[in-house]
This record gives sequence, structure tokens and C-alpha cells, in this order.
Amino acid sequence: MGNLPFQRLQSDLAVLITQTKAGERLPSEPNLAKRLGVSRATLREAMRTFETQGLIRRRQGAGTFVVGRVPVIDTGLEVLESLDTMAGRMNLDISVSELTVSQTFADKDHAEALGVPLATKLTTVQRVMRADSRPVAYLVDVLPDDVLSAQQLPEVFGGSVLDFLLGRGDPLTVSRADISAIGAPAEVAKLLEIQRGDVLLKFTSQLYTTSGRVVDFSHSYFLPGYFNFHIVRRVGNI
Repeated sequence: MGNLPFQRLQSDLAVLITQTKAGERLPSEPNLAKRLGVSRATLREAMRTFETQGLIRRRQGAGTFVVGRVPVIDTGLEVLESLDTMAGRMNLDISVSELTVSQTFADKDHAEALGVPLATKLTTVQRVMRADSRPVAYLVDVLPDDVLSAQQLPEVFGGSVLDFLLGRGDPLTVSRADISAIGAPAEVAKLLEIQRGDVLLKFTSQLYTTSGRVVDFSHSYFLPGYFNFHIVRRVGNI
């Protein structure tokens, strides 16, 4: 049998969330846990379901807020596309915040991922992508400086390194991505206005040119409630 007390807790939370207007704050965790007769740890576990659905959002030091329904970005993974392109198909407004472009030098991990010598000059592009003014993704691209330097990015940057490279005619061909569900690290949680440890989808990718060179090593963090990634696979032997 299922965990009926936990299911009842989720049902009670669903009613509370439904009855609370978008933008309003839910009772504090201690008060809500006391009201529902559960521990704070159990309450947090139950609330994660609603966070991944995009129904509530916890802000560090501010509390838990009910959010209005937003269109989910639904896309397949068979073709590499930028977040801008995905959102454009749905007529969603995507904006960039917390943009940082910096110069770094390849450590062991970056040197291995990019196939460059240690201490190679690199360009790191970090930014938060927002939909309907809400942070929904945090993207980090690391590229060799001879592929992209800070001076080459336009003053008005839409947030997509992929689109920039394609737009100038770079011979890109494939991308290899590892996909995992992780607990949000503290620095990422702060940028996405969620709690440390909240579930995120993480894509770690390498972007290749036709010559086989890796020109971009990226880490992308997505809030599950705002994205629905899927893949269409062919049945074997057909």
C-alpha cells in the first residue's frame, strides 16, 4: 500500500496552494508544519512535488510563494537548439540577467573536456535565463579564447552562445550531453531563487565542429517545472 499519511499531506498542500493567489506567500515552514501536524523535513519533502511542477517557489530568506502557471517549454532532444529558439516557437519572452563574461585559464577538468593544454586562455559566459520575469535556467559556457573572446560578444547579447556561433558561420556538427537530476548547489540556488538542494535538471555538454574539435564545454541548470524534455526513439531492427 502507498504512504497514505504522506498522500494526505500532499492533498492538503494542493488545496492550500490552489486557494492561495499567485504571488502570495504561504505560511512559514514552522507554522505550516505545526498546522499540518508533520515535521519540517516531511513538509519539505512533500513540497518538492509542487516545486517541480512550477506551482510554488521557495526564495532563500523570504519564504515560499505560489506562482502562476507558466507555459512549459516542451522540446525534443534529438536536435540541439538554444533556449531562445525553443521559447520562440511558443512565443515566450526570454530575457537575460546576471550576465558575466570573464577570462579564465584551463584547469585539469576544463583542459580535458575541451582538449586543450593546461592554462589555455578561456572565456566563461555565465547568465540566468528568465521566462515571464522568473529565473528558470542558469547557463555556463566555457570556450577557448581563440574561439570566443569577451570582446567578440555583442553589446546586446540574447543569452545563446550556440546561436552566436551559428550566426557567424562556425562549422558546428554535434553535441554530446550528460543529463542528470541534482540537488541545487548553493551558488546556483541563489541565482535561481530556490533553496539549496532543490531538484534541478543538469546538462553537461561538449559542442563539436566538423573537424572534431570541442569548442564549447557547458553546464546548464533547468528548473523542472518549466521544462519538459523528451526524446523520440526508433524501435530496434526497424
